[in-house]
Amino acid sequence: MRLAAHLLETEELTLLKIELRSALSVEEVVSMLIGLVPAHDYLYRSLYVIIALDMRSPLLNKLSLICGRRLPVSWLVLCFTSVLVLIAVFGSSFPKSFDNVTVTPVPEIYSNYRRLKEQTAVDYFQLRTVSSGAGRQGELGLCGKERENYVPCYNVTANVLLGFKDGEEFDRHCEVSSQGKFCLVRPPKDYKIPLRWPAGRDVIWTGNVKITKDQFLSSGSITKRMMLLEENQIAFHSQDGLIFDGVKDYSRQIAEMMGLGSDSEFFQAGVRTVLDIGCGFGSFGAHLVSLKLTALCVAAYEATGSQVQIALERGLPAMIGNFISRQLPYPSLSFDMVHCAQCGIVWDKKEGMFLIEFDRLLKPGGYFVITSPISKPPGRATSSKKRSMLTPLAQFTEKICWSLIAQQDETFIWQKTADAHCYSSLKKNEVPLCKEGYDTPYYQTLMPCIIGASSKRWIPIQNKSSSPDLSSVELEVHGKYCVSPEDFFEDLQVWKLALKNYWSLLTPLIFSDHPKRPGDEDPLPPFNMVRNVMDMNAHYGGLNAAFLEEMKSVWVMNVVPVRARNTLPLILDRGFPGVFHDWCEPFPTYPRTYDLLHANGLLSHLTSERCSLVELFVEMDRILRPEGWVVLSDKLGAIELARAHATQVRWDARVIDVQNGNDQRLLVCQKPFVKK
Repeated sequence: MRLAAHLLETEELTLLKIELRSALSVEEVVSMLIGLVPAHDYLYRSLYVIIALDMRSPLLNKLSLICGRRLPVSWLVLCFTSVLVLIAVFGSSFPKSFDNVTVTPVPEIYSNYRRLKEQTAVDYFQLRTVSSGAGRQGELGLCGKERENYVPCYNVTANVLLGFKDGEEFDRHCEVSSQGKFCLVRPPKDYKIPLRWPAGRDVIWTGNVKITKDQFLSSGSITKRMMLLEENQIAFHSQDGLIFDGVKDYSRQIAEMMGLGSDSEFFQAGVRTVLDIGCGFGSFGAHLVSLKLTALCVAAYEATGSQVQIALERGLPAMIGNFISRQLPYPSLSFDMVHCAQCGIVWDKKEGMFLIEFDRLLKPGGYFVITSPISKPPGRATSSKKRSMLTPLAQFTEKICWSLIAQQDETFIWQKTADAHCYSSLKKNEVPLCKEGYDTPYYQTLMPCIIGASSKRWIPIQNKSSSPDLSSVELEVHGKYCVSPEDFFEDLQVWKLALKNYWSLLTPLIFSDHPKRPGDEDPLPPFNMVRNVMDMNAHYGGLNAAFLEEMKSVWVMNVVPVRARNTLPLILDRGFPGVFHDWCEPFPTYPRTYDLLHANGLLSHLTSERCSLVELFVEMDRILRPEGWVVLSDKLGAIELARAHATQVRWDARVIDVQNGNDQRLLVCQKPFVKK
């Protein structure tokens, strides 16, 4: 053990080695060794007893005569470990469960860690893991080739057999999914590490996504046609005017239709967050990101040619989502604009409930932008086509207090009312208001009523702050139960410090055996080493805010667990992307789509749920790209268990003691690139 090797270099053991030359009894040797070890390190005490016995025991000398040579220390350690395992099986004191109270999201700040202290912690936890029996769990095997692009909960064939129809077979049905034997989703044969941002925004490897040549050639949306297929790459050219005179001109056209001088004024007009339905392959979203807006792509699951998979591969916010029968997993009043370019929705189906869902998601005064197919049939066909699309929209939007503010070519823009009293003035045969308590949107059935009109968060987008640092007045609308101003402002300062520490850990050197020279600072990785980040227990979105303030070139998917405190409305009001999710279920994304997964206090929170931590780690491995990172902050017991699961999924893992005199620990992991 490295701790033992280190202690052997101390002055006390140097004296001990001199004294061992004299005739000391075994008891005296053991007593001196144990005296060097703190009382709580009982495993090391026992280990030193074995070392002492190996050096001094006459019994072992007799055994060496029988065996023909002296027994090595490693054999004795193995025997001792086996005894500990038996003790663990028949009466270990390892805790059966952890504290069910949700861990505070404020991370502990650590500093000045060094290799010796880290390795001591690793050796300690290795022995604790063995003594608890968790180390006996073997590594999980790799899934077959057919699961390289596996997305749980979207088995269309199984859904059809169970009777789902009318588009519901494409919805998310986790109750149908069956995991079976756990295995790790492996990358395709030609998979390569994505190019770093911003180069990766414009060029991706064809081996990293599942798209056929026929799908590529037949793609017809305004963003799909902005690609060039090369030998092993797909290049996106959003500025060279392939269609509509380019995405820049399309974006400027929308701004002018809204009465703005240019698209650079979106932000000043209150538009910060855009929900892009059926986003193609994300070129419009990529342009909005360049304008410092948050554009979240949502599209249905596709087995091949996936819009979401390619958008994420480009480093753009995206997730699988479909609202044929269920609400999207966002609270009401979440987005400033909903954009739908050739999204294929039949508006006169289901009595307008698709538009009611958009109304639920739009903030007061928000915009709904829809662009019809780009084809232009000559003569009368064009006007009849426009009328056929416009008629059901025009008729129903009047019933939900929307106003058509502009129409140009194939693009139409409606604006949601900023007056909540408009809904109460509607006739009885129009769309009714929902009762209180209906706003629990975690894949709930679509509602045929208006949600959010009575919310305290009913604030027109033109009156909202443009800063992610909300004022005390803006925080009050979320209620004292959700956040206090003191906690909110302290949270940002804490996460700024934590991010600096995290960033210094995200380098391969922490897992290297090359020692740093004395006095060297911790080397910093390049700022663009990660792009897609997921905060699995986002709380107030403090990590996202810290990334933004430090000007890191990342975006963060802020996930709020469904049974945790509901802070997602606050996160979305800060202009950050976010979503509700139940971590007992798979996340709606494709494999290998995130560079960094972060969770603070999530493991302790999940111990009170029905979740299996093995399933959680297998799912985290599925959505993490090769050579991606995981940073977990939690209590000692949860981190011990997490490290055992990290070994099961083949991650390189390091436990970091925050050195604040409590039981908070960090587990920093890196997923290896398993090449087939």
